[in-house]
Amino acid sequence: MSSSPRTLHSSIEYLKGIGPARAETLKKELGIYTQGQLLYHYPFRYIDKTHTNKISDIREDSPELQLKGKVVRMQMVEGRVRRLVVIFKDDTGIIELIWFRSIAWVQKYVVPGNEYLVFGKPTFYRGQPNIAHPEVELVGQDSVRGESKLISVYPSTEKLKKKGLDSKGIARAIQNLFQKLEERDFIDFIPAKILAEMKLPSRWIAFQNIHLAPNDQMMNWALKRIKFEEFFLLQMRILRLKTIRRKLAGFFFEHLGEGFNEFYKEKLPFELTGAQKRVMKEIRRDTVQGSQMNRLLQGDVGSGKTVVGVMTMLIGIDNDFQACMMAPTEILARQHFQGITELIDDLPIRVDILTGSIKGKKRKQLLADLAEGKIDILVGTHALIEPKVIFQNLGIAIIDEQHRFGVEQRSKLWSKNVRAPHVLVMTATPIPRTLAMTVHGDLDVSVIDELPPGRKPVKTVHKYDTARMEVFGFLREQIQLGRQVYIVYPLIEESETMDYKDLTDGHESIVRAFPECAISILHGRMKPADKDFEMARFVKGETQIMVATTVIEVGVNVPNASVMVIESTERFGLSQLHQLRGRVGRGADQSFCILMSSFKLSQEARKRIKTMCDTNDGFKIAEIDLEIRGPGNIQGTQQSGMSGLLLANIVRDQVLLHRAREAANEIIDDDPDLLLPEHQILKRYLDFLDKGKQHLEWSRIS
Repeated sequence: MSSSPRTLHSSIEYLKGIGPARAETLKKELGIYTQGQLLYHYPFRYIDKTHTNKISDIREDSPELQLKGKVVRMQMVEGRVRRLVVIFKDDTGIIELIWFRSIAWVQKYVVPGNEYLVFGKPTFYRGQPNIAHPEVELVGQDSVRGESKLISVYPSTEKLKKKGLDSKGIARAIQNLFQKLEERDFIDFIPAKILAEMKLPSRWIAFQNIHLAPNDQMMNWALKRIKFEEFFLLQMRILRLKTIRRKLAGFFFEHLGEGFNEFYKEKLPFELTGAQKRVMKEIRRDTVQGSQMNRLLQGDVGSGKTVVGVMTMLIGIDNDFQACMMAPTEILARQHFQGITELIDDLPIRVDILTGSIKGKKRKQLLADLAEGKIDILVGTHALIEPKVIFQNLGIAIIDEQHRFGVEQRSKLWSKNVRAPHVLVMTATPIPRTLAMTVHGDLDVSVIDELPPGRKPVKTVHKYDTARMEVFGFLREQIQLGRQVYIVYPLIEESETMDYKDLTDGHESIVRAFPECAISILHGRMKPADKDFEMARFVKGETQIMVATTVIEVGVNVPNASVMVIESTERFGLSQLHQLRGRVGRGADQSFCILMSSFKLSQEARKRIKTMCDTNDGFKIAEIDLEIRGPGNIQGTQQSGMSGLLLANIVRDQVLLHRAREAANEIIDDDPDLLLPEHQILKRYLDFLDKGKQHLEWSRIS
């Protein structure tokens, strides 16, 4: 049967076996509106019916398997639980097939003496194997499921199942769709040269075999093609965006003036590391070439990113531009404001801060001064992106811990000028190379990969709750040496009220254990003024212990704090543990991180704790974090377009990801605007994707 060119973008309700009622449920439950979209509802596993097993091969740990043999006899067993027992045999042995329901149907369908295929998960009772509620199929019968087949198993929902669209129902619908389709419905956008080099099938063959593969080999071939396609599309979109951004006109920061030179020669409190100097050269090169800078600056906690940010802002100010730095929390914004003010000291540069807590006349005057160009550097929270915040001439925008901000929030900051300012995105969360290639692939990446001289690695140890008195003794020794201590409790999202009680109970027990110490408390429900007061007391050394939640995870800088105690370590992710540990080790003294936990630990929690004890390398930790959690749970992936990866996985499929990146790079290098004839279909498809169309129906771009 020949398909209409519009088949794939026809409404799903017109597919045989669907109709209006089922179509409505598919739309609501799975977001499937067209027949073409149904093809992207991939199987999540396969049942292998390509070969049969022997009854004598069955073991207690045998998975689902297929048997071929004859029914010997059937027997209804009455008793506490009524059941139908069928004796089934092949040339190696006998097994019982048992049904507790659908008995009437089985009695009609299963006839002693006939040969059947039986499929199910075997179990053992009193040493003998049996299969409860197996699938049975008469040998030779023409049906959806038969011998020499891989059976696709599809995700479904309760509402879909009630409409007859369980896995088998979805499989039937997809089979009906393939009966209408032809090769011409699947237009390839990946250039033929790449397909040949990678030995990949066409889209037509790939989609047939991802759904209707006759065997493992064909299914895996199809899977490789579709995973590569997902990575290739993602990389093409990222690299195109990067190409477009490089064409955006940017401000010229032509010269280094008095502000930068005086700061570098007179105010800089330490010699820059080699890594910091390298990054400054990269930024300098970006800001003199006439296009907009979009650079990601990665650096582990304490590596000196803020100084690089300050020097970049000073270059902008020397060229008569304003600068801003946006931070995700008020605590971090105030910390940056204070740090920048201290660094530039008495230079003729005005630094101000804007957060949600600054209101009334003070806010009105600040906004007026900003619009008139009287403020050189404005530090703030997301308050910076409010419409009333108008710069006279914003030249450089620095975004700290950018994964806390969505794409839309960042773009509002960029649009504060007619021409977009240079953008420097900073993060202390090390990003594995594979993730940087996908989440931040449109940005140029700089890495500060060395700590300032004199910094000692933090010593990390794991202690069980039973060692609490020993830990308290160690804390007392550190406090007597003049050091300060953090004790952090987990933020339990499932029960925030419970978390607050935990913190309160913890605070009370610390007060009892350390009557001679002044103690600060800090958590997310406190008013900003109270947070600032408690933080200021700790920074000044007026309190020796800070009892807190993860509100102190990012940015808090107290060089005299030498111990971080993390309670209920098993409840934290690796990235968060690494960030918390980064609050200590910021001075010259040896610092310590003590991971407290119960004895009851999952395998994953043990791996996280062991990783923390084994290494201080943020990039190693990030790689292991990615392995443990997978890409879907890492912050930032959702906003990056990675939600389009339905089958490909950046951890398991790294080889394919790198090959896709290489292929996309080759195309962009040779033909950045995709003007060559062999790239026309690819260009049209990417244009559709960039307009928000997902899984475009191919007949529309042929």
